[in-house]
Amino acid sequence: MTSQTLEAPTAHTNGRESAAATPPPYPFAAIVGQQELKLALLLCVVNPSIGGVMVMGHRGTAKSTAVRALAAMLPPIKAIANDPYNSAPPAHSDNGHKRQAIVTIPVPVVDLPLGATEDRVCGTLDIEKALTQGVQAFAPGLLARANRGFLYIDEVNLLEDHLVDVLLDVAASGVNVVEREGISVRHPARFVLVGSGNPEEGDLRPQLLDRFGLHARITTITDVAERVEIVKRRRAYDLDPVGFSAAWEKEQAKIQRKIKAGQKRLPEVVLPDPVLFKIAELCVQLEIDGHRGELTISRAATSLAALEGHSEVRLDDVRRVTVLALRHRLRKDPLETQDDEVKIERAVAEVLS
Repeated sequence: MTSQTLEAPTAHTNGRESAAATPPPYPFAAIVGQQELKLALLLCVVNPSIGGVMVMGHRGTAKSTAVRALAAMLPPIKAIANDPYNSAPPAHSDNGHKRQAIVTIPVPVVDLPLGATEDRVCGTLDIEKALTQGVQAFAPGLLARANRGFLYIDEVNLLEDHLVDVLLDVAASGVNVVEREGISVRHPARFVLVGSGNPEEGDLRPQLLDRFGLHARITTITDVAERVEIVKRRRAYDLDPVGFSAAWEKEQAKIQRKIKAGQKRLPEVVLPDPVLFKIAELCVQLEIDGHRGELTISRAATSLAALEGHSEVRLDDVRRVTVLALRHRLRKDPLETQDDEVKIERAVAEVLS
């Protein structure tokens, strides 16, 4: 039997009222500068197995704006109505199964507040049902809501380490396992994990930082012309969000087509052995511990090749992603005076020449 498709209900039937109540997010294409951040997010959207993005930078540098703008630009997803995990409808409907209503929803973006408890993040026993109905039931947490979307943690360097560890485990496996109060639940939790923080407030422990796929460093723009352009665009958006967004529709559409084509092309992109050997040589020269360095560079370079329309990974793809993939994996030497980025760029110049 064919599944029934419904549109998600809106708060207002009048389009103007709805637009006024919920203005469109700031367009991703309109963000000035911050190329590292934008590239890292695009790579993770094309290939979520990269493992998310850690963004370190000063306040007011468009970190959260970029995440929300990218998520809003992605095509809506179809999900089973009233499903707490945003589960995708089955590919084929079976006559033997009960017909399920399907809704179209925006790609979820879930904020994880600093004060969140593990129960709120992972889910726990549904106390209300336990008291009123005398049954054990699971109350899903933020990880369930983030499934098939983005989980955004502002000031992740201030989050308790054990919570960061849980989040990274789930982000890597795509499954959340909860076992407490007699309940044992496994549910899908596939999301792009984006953590942001201010370096002045401290770093994550190296063991946790290493498990983020990419590390983007965001700095305050110093070019006067770009700073003026940021203010102009923001003023135009604040005065007329709908009109401003409409003016950027063509640029947005270009990025949307590029993402969609990249996602489709990704499984077919070839990573040649000579390029893979260069990636491994690069990690050896930089004394990267473990093998996450090679894996992340390989995934990110493959994602970039797919995004750029290449059929195989090139050395230039590797060059463009190496700093993002290795910046947070270098051994910390308190006596080292050379900047990490400079060290990586020199190694790239030597190995990939």
